[in-house]
Amino acid sequence: MKTHRDLDVWKLSREFVSEIYKVSADFPKSETYGLMNQIRRSAVSIPSNIAEGSARQGNKEFIQFLYIALGSLVELETQLLIAIDLKYLKEDKNLFKKLERIRMMLIGLIRSIKKKT
Repeated sequence: MKTHRDLDVWKLSREFVSEIYKVSADFPKSETYGLMNQIRRSAVSIPSNIAEGSARQGNKEFIQFLYIALGSLVELETQLLIAIDLKYLKEDKNLFKKLERIRMMLIGLIRSIKKKT
């Protein structure tokens, strides 16, 4: 791996951020600094932590940041479900499939790095 830009999970999670911004754009104005903001921050946190972790010195630190990205992902999943409960979003199976794909890719990358160390 040369940089985080070479990681498919980083690429996919970065694309996912754009989708999250689009689906959250129609939230009520009252949620601008509430749930909408939190959803967007969680989404941005995923590729950001992958990138930051890849720039660290060792694999142990990289794995730690991948776990943080994974935590942001499950936080985002919960927030999306809450947005659906509140009728701010319609359930979108494709959105949740992408979220699950990113989860599996993160877990796979963590396992791969652990095997190397």
